Amino acid sequence: MPSLKSLRNRIKSVKSTQQITKAMKMVAAARLRRAQEAVLSARPYAKAMQRVLDGVGGKVNLAAHPLLQRRELKKIELVVMTSDRGLCGGFNANVVRRVQRFLLENNGKFEKVTMRTIGRKGHDALRRQGANIRKDHPGLLNKLSFDRAEQIALELTDLFLSGEVDGVFLVYNEFVSAVSQRVTLAELLPIAPNAAGQGATAAATEYLFEPDQDGVLKALLPRFLANKVWQGLLESVAAEQAARMSSMDNATKNASEMIGNLTLLYNRTRQAAITKELMEVVSGAEALK
Repeated sequence: MPSLKSLRNRIKSVKSTQQITKAMKMVAAARLRRAQEAVLSARPYAKAMQRVLDGVGGKVNLAAHPLLQRRELKKIELVVMTSDRGLCGGFNANVVRRVQRFLLENNGKFEKVTMRTIGRKGHDALRRQGANIRKDHPGLLNKLSFDRAEQIALELTDLFLSGEVDGVFLVYNEFVSAVSQRVTLAELLPIAPNAAGQGATAAATEYLFEPDQDGVLKALLPRFLANKVWQGLLESVAAEQAARMSSMDNATKNASEMIGNLTLLYNRTRQAAITKELMEVVSGAEALK
Protein backbone atom coordinates (compact mmCIF):
# COMPACT_ATOMS: atom_id res chain seq x y z
CA MET A 1 0.00 0.00 0.00
CA PRO A 2 1.45 3.42 -0.92
CA SER A 3 2.40 5.81 1.85
CA LEU A 4 0.32 8.87 2.72
CA LYS A 5 3.11 11.19 1.57
CA SER A 6 3.34 9.55 -1.87
CA LEU A 7 -0.45 9.75 -2.24
CA ARG A 8 -0.45 13.45 -1.30
CA ASN A 9 2.30 14.13 -3.84
CA ARG A 10 0.46 12.23 -6.54
CA ILE A 11 -2.82 14.08 -5.88
CA LYS A 12 -0.95 17.37 -6.04
CA SER A 13 0.69 16.36 -9.31
CA VAL A 14 -2.61 15.34 -10.91
CA LYS A 15 -4.24 18.61 -9.80
CA SER A 16 -1.41 20.56 -11.44
CA THR A 17 -1.87 18.57 -14.64
CA GLN A 18 -5.60 19.22 -14.51
CA GLN A 19 -5.01 22.97 -14.31
CA ILE A 20 -2.77 22.78 -17.39
CA THR A 21 -5.26 20.74 -19.42
CA LYS A 22 -8.09 23.07 -18.42
CA ALA A 23 -6.07 26.10 -19.54
CA MET A 24 -5.14 24.40 -22.82
CA LYS A 25 -8.80 23.59 -23.42
CA MET A 26 -9.75 27.26 -22.98
CA VAL A 27 -6.98 28.39 -25.34
CA ALA A 28 -8.00 25.82 -27.95
CA ALA A 29 -11.65 26.90 -27.66
CA ALA A 30 -10.71 30.53 -28.28
CA ARG A 31 -8.57 29.61 -31.28
CA LEU A 32 -11.28 27.28 -32.57
CA ARG A 33 -13.78 30.14 -32.73
CA ARG A 34 -11.47 32.15 -34.98
CA ALA A 35 -10.50 29.15 -37.11
CA GLN A 36 -14.13 28.07 -37.47
CA GLU A 37 -15.17 31.52 -38.61
CA ALA A 38 -12.37 31.52 -41.19
CA VAL A 39 -13.20 28.12 -42.65
CA LEU A 40 -16.96 28.73 -42.74
CA SER A 41 -16.41 32.09 -44.43
CA ALA A 42 -14.15 30.52 -47.06
CA ARG A 43 -16.48 27.67 -48.00
CA PRO A 44 -19.04 29.74 -49.96
CA TYR A 45 -16.26 31.28 -52.05
CA ALA A 46 -14.79 27.84 -52.75
CA LYS A 47 -18.18 26.50 -53.83
CA ALA A 48 -18.82 29.53 -56.04
CA MET A 49 -15.42 29.16 -57.70
CA GLN A 50 -16.18 25.48 -58.32
CA ARG A 51 -19.45 26.41 -60.01
CA VAL A 52 -17.73 29.01 -62.18
CA LEU A 53 -15.07 26.52 -63.20
CA ASP A 54 -17.75 23.95 -64.00
CA GLY A 55 -19.52 26.42 -66.22
CA VAL A 56 -16.43 27.76 -67.97
CA GLY A 57 -14.86 24.34 -68.39
CA GLY A 58 -17.96 23.02 -70.07
CA LYS A 59 -17.63 25.59 -72.88
CA VAL A 60 -13.99 25.15 -73.84
CA ASN A 61 -11.75 22.53 -75.38
CA LEU A 62 -10.29 20.68 -72.38
CA ALA A 63 -7.47 19.20 -74.47
CA ALA A 64 -5.99 22.68 -74.85
CA HIS A 65 -5.40 23.01 -71.08
CA PRO A 66 -2.75 20.69 -69.62
CA LEU A 67 -3.99 21.09 -66.05
CA LEU A 68 -7.22 19.38 -67.10
CA GLN A 69 -5.59 16.54 -69.00
CA ARG A 70 -5.53 13.18 -67.29
CA ARG A 71 -2.61 10.86 -67.94
CA GLU A 72 -1.49 7.55 -66.51
CA LEU A 73 -0.56 7.94 -62.86
CA LYS A 74 3.03 6.76 -62.56
CA LYS A 75 4.53 9.46 -60.37
CA ILE A 76 2.37 11.11 -57.73
CA GLU A 77 2.85 13.58 -54.91
CA LEU A 78 0.95 13.66 -51.63
CA VAL A 79 0.52 16.94 -49.78
CA VAL A 80 0.16 15.85 -46.15
CA MET A 81 -1.27 18.41 -43.71
CA THR A 82 -0.84 17.81 -39.97
CA SER A 83 -0.03 20.02 -36.98
CA ASP A 84 3.18 21.36 -35.47
CA ARG A 85 2.16 20.41 -31.93
CA GLY A 86 0.70 17.31 -30.32
CA LEU A 87 -1.84 16.91 -27.50
CA CYS A 88 -4.70 16.78 -30.01
CA GLY A 89 -5.80 13.16 -29.79
CA GLY A 90 -5.62 11.14 -32.98
CA PHE A 91 -5.55 14.20 -35.24
CA ASN A 92 -2.07 13.57 -36.65
CA ALA A 93 -2.08 9.78 -36.37
CA ASN A 94 -5.26 9.55 -38.43
CA VAL A 95 -3.68 11.48 -41.31
CA VAL A 96 -0.53 9.33 -41.24
CA ARG A 97 -2.63 6.16 -41.17
CA ARG A 98 -4.64 7.41 -44.15
CA VAL A 99 -1.42 7.94 -46.09
CA GLN A 100 -0.25 4.45 -45.17
CA ARG A 101 -3.57 2.93 -46.22
CA PHE A 102 -3.48 4.78 -49.55
CA LEU A 103 0.02 3.46 -50.24
CA LEU A 104 -0.99 -0.06 -49.23
CA GLU A 105 -4.10 -0.02 -51.42
CA ASN A 106 -2.02 1.15 -54.40
CA ASN A 107 1.05 -0.99 -53.71
CA GLY A 108 2.94 -1.52 -56.97
CA LYS A 109 0.66 0.77 -58.95
CA PHE A 110 2.91 3.84 -58.92
CA GLU A 111 6.52 4.06 -60.02
CA LYS A 112 7.31 6.86 -57.58
CA VAL A 113 5.53 8.45 -54.64
CA THR A 114 6.86 11.69 -53.19
CA MET A 115 5.44 13.71 -50.33
CA ARG A 116 5.21 17.35 -49.35
CA THR A 117 4.57 17.89 -45.65
CA ILE A 118 2.92 20.76 -43.84
CA GLY A 119 3.18 20.36 -40.07
CA ARG A 120 6.06 19.03 -37.99
CA LYS A 121 4.21 16.01 -36.57
CA GLY A 122 3.41 14.54 -39.96
CA HIS A 123 6.90 15.27 -41.26
CA ASP A 124 8.59 13.51 -38.33
CA ALA A 125 6.28 10.48 -38.49
CA LEU A 126 6.66 9.98 -42.24
CA ARG A 127 10.42 10.53 -42.11
CA ARG A 128 10.74 7.80 -39.47
CA GLN A 129 8.85 5.48 -41.81
CA GLY A 130 11.29 6.17 -44.63
CA ALA A 131 8.92 8.20 -46.83
CA ASN A 132 10.33 10.09 -49.80
CA ILE A 133 9.71 13.68 -48.69
CA ARG A 134 10.38 16.11 -51.50
CA LYS A 135 9.83 19.25 -49.44
CA ASP A 136 8.74 20.34 -45.98
CA HIS A 137 7.09 23.67 -45.14
CA PRO A 138 8.20 24.45 -41.57
CA GLY A 139 6.47 27.25 -39.71
CA LEU A 140 3.74 27.68 -42.30
CA LEU A 141 0.96 27.05 -39.77
CA ASN A 142 2.33 29.73 -37.42
CA LYS A 143 1.80 32.41 -40.05
CA LEU A 144 -0.94 31.16 -42.32
CA SER A 145 -1.61 33.27 -45.40
CA PHE A 146 -3.15 32.87 -48.84
CA ASP A 147 0.16 33.88 -50.42
CA ARG A 148 1.82 30.79 -48.95
CA ALA A 149 -0.98 28.58 -50.23
CA GLU A 150 -0.69 30.20 -53.66
CA GLN A 151 3.07 29.54 -53.68
CA ILE A 152 2.53 25.86 -52.84
CA ALA A 153 -0.09 25.56 -55.61
CA LEU A 154 2.32 27.17 -58.07
CA GLU A 155 5.11 24.74 -57.14
CA LEU A 156 2.76 21.77 -57.57
CA THR A 157 1.55 23.13 -60.91
CA ASP A 158 5.14 23.43 -62.16
CA LEU A 159 5.84 19.84 -61.14
CA PHE A 160 2.74 18.64 -62.96
CA LEU A 161 3.36 20.64 -66.14
CA SER A 162 7.01 19.56 -66.29
CA GLY A 163 6.02 15.92 -66.05
CA GLU A 164 7.80 15.29 -62.73
CA VAL A 165 4.48 14.16 -61.28
CA ASP A 166 1.34 12.83 -62.95
CA GLY A 167 -1.00 13.51 -60.08
CA VAL A 168 -1.22 15.43 -56.81
CA PHE A 169 -3.38 14.53 -53.81
CA LEU A 170 -4.19 16.48 -50.64
CA VAL A 171 -4.46 14.60 -47.32
CA TYR A 172 -5.89 16.57 -44.40
CA ASN A 173 -8.51 16.62 -41.65
CA GLU A 174 -11.75 18.25 -42.75
CA PHE A 175 -13.53 20.25 -40.07
CA VAL A 176 -17.03 18.85 -39.50
CA SER A 177 -17.89 20.18 -36.05
CA ALA A 178 -16.27 20.97 -32.73
CA VAL A 179 -16.34 17.27 -31.83
CA SER A 180 -15.86 15.69 -35.25
CA GLN A 181 -13.15 15.74 -37.93
CA ARG A 182 -13.00 13.69 -41.12
CA VAL A 183 -9.76 12.62 -42.79
CA THR A 184 -9.97 13.56 -46.47
CA LEU A 185 -7.87 12.46 -49.43
CA ALA A 186 -8.70 14.69 -52.40
CA GLU A 187 -7.22 14.82 -55.88
CA LEU A 188 -5.80 18.24 -56.68
CA LEU A 189 -4.13 17.64 -60.05
CA PRO A 190 -5.16 16.98 -62.69
CA ILE A 191 -8.45 18.74 -62.17
CA ALA A 192 -11.08 16.00 -62.20
CA PRO A 193 -13.56 15.88 -65.11
CA ASN A 194 -16.49 16.68 -62.83
CA ALA A 195 -14.63 19.84 -61.76
CA ALA A 196 -14.35 20.87 -65.39
CA GLY A 197 -18.00 21.47 -66.08
CA GLN A 198 -19.52 18.15 -67.06
CA GLY A 199 -22.84 18.66 -65.28
CA ALA A 200 -26.19 19.39 -66.85
CA THR A 201 -26.50 22.66 -64.96
CA ALA A 202 -23.18 23.91 -66.27
CA ALA A 203 -24.09 22.81 -69.79
CA ALA A 204 -27.35 24.74 -69.67
CA THR A 205 -25.70 28.00 -68.61
CA GLU A 206 -24.60 30.47 -71.26
CA TYR A 207 -21.53 32.63 -70.68
CA LEU A 208 -20.02 35.63 -72.43
CA PHE A 209 -16.21 35.41 -72.35
CA GLU A 210 -13.87 38.38 -72.31
CA PRO A 211 -11.31 38.35 -73.81
CA ASP A 212 -11.89 34.68 -74.83
CA GLN A 213 -12.75 31.28 -73.36
CA ASP A 214 -9.19 29.97 -73.17
CA GLY A 215 -7.92 33.18 -71.58
CA VAL A 216 -10.57 33.08 -68.87
CA LEU A 217 -9.86 29.45 -68.06
CA LYS A 218 -6.09 29.97 -67.97
CA ALA A 219 -6.55 32.80 -65.48
CA LEU A 220 -9.09 30.84 -63.44
CA LEU A 221 -7.23 27.53 -63.03
CA PRO A 222 -4.24 28.80 -60.96
CA ARG A 223 -6.55 30.66 -58.58
CA PHE A 224 -8.78 27.61 -58.33
CA LEU A 225 -5.83 25.41 -57.34
CA ALA A 226 -4.52 27.98 -54.85
CA ASN A 227 -7.96 28.19 -53.29
CA LYS A 228 -8.13 24.38 -52.97
CA VAL A 229 -4.82 24.37 -51.06
CA TRP A 230 -5.95 27.33 -48.94
CA GLN A 231 -9.24 25.63 -48.12
CA GLY A 232 -7.37 22.48 -47.07
CA LEU A 233 -5.14 24.51 -44.75
CA LEU A 234 -8.10 26.28 -43.16
CA GLU A 235 -9.96 23.01 -42.68
CA SER A 236 -6.89 21.40 -41.11
CA VAL A 237 -6.26 24.28 -38.69
CA ALA A 238 -9.89 24.36 -37.53
CA ALA A 239 -9.94 20.57 -37.14
CA GLU A 240 -6.71 20.69 -35.13
CA GLN A 241 -8.11 23.17 -32.61
CA ALA A 242 -11.34 21.18 -32.33
CA ALA A 243 -9.39 17.97 -31.74
CA ARG A 244 -7.17 19.64 -29.13
CA MET A 245 -10.13 21.15 -27.29
CA SER A 246 -11.88 17.77 -27.19
CA SER A 247 -8.70 15.98 -26.12
CA MET A 248 -7.97 18.45 -23.32
CA ASP A 249 -11.59 18.26 -22.15
CA ASN A 250 -11.30 14.47 -21.88
CA ALA A 251 -7.96 14.82 -20.09
CA THR A 252 -9.48 17.24 -17.58
CA LYS A 253 -12.37 14.86 -16.88
CA ASN A 254 -9.97 11.94 -16.49
CA ALA A 255 -7.88 13.98 -14.07
CA SER A 256 -10.98 14.74 -11.97
CA GLU A 257 -11.83 11.05 -11.85
CA MET A 258 -8.26 10.16 -10.91
CA ILE A 259 -8.20 12.79 -8.17
CA GLY A 260 -11.40 11.34 -6.74
CA ASN A 261 -9.99 7.80 -6.73
CA LEU A 262 -6.68 8.92 -5.21
CA THR A 263 -8.47 10.94 -2.53
CA LEU A 264 -10.58 7.92 -1.61
CA LEU A 265 -7.47 5.74 -1.42
CA TYR A 266 -5.72 8.40 0.66
CA ASN A 267 -8.62 8.54 3.16
CA ARG A 268 -8.74 4.76 3.42
CA THR A 269 -4.98 4.54 3.93
CA ARG A 270 -5.10 7.29 6.53
CA GLN A 271 -7.98 5.60 8.35
CA ALA A 272 -6.14 2.30 8.31
CA ALA A 273 -3.04 3.96 9.77
CA ILE A 274 -5.12 5.57 12.55
CA THR A 275 -6.86 2.29 13.33
CA LYS A 276 -3.52 0.49 13.50
CA GLU A 277 -2.13 3.09 15.92
CA LEU A 278 -5.22 2.84 18.14
CA MET A 279 -4.94 -0.94 18.21
CA GLU A 280 -1.28 -0.67 19.19
CA VAL A 281 -2.13 1.77 22.01
CA VAL A 282 -4.94 -0.46 23.29
CA SER A 283 -2.76 -3.56 23.05
CA GLY A 284 0.01 -1.81 24.96
CA ALA A 285 -2.40 -0.67 27.65
CA GLU A 286 -3.81 -4.18 28.04
CA ALA A 287 -0.30 -5.60 28.30
CA LEU A 288 0.52 -3.26 31.20
CA LYS A 289 -2.45 -4.44 33.26
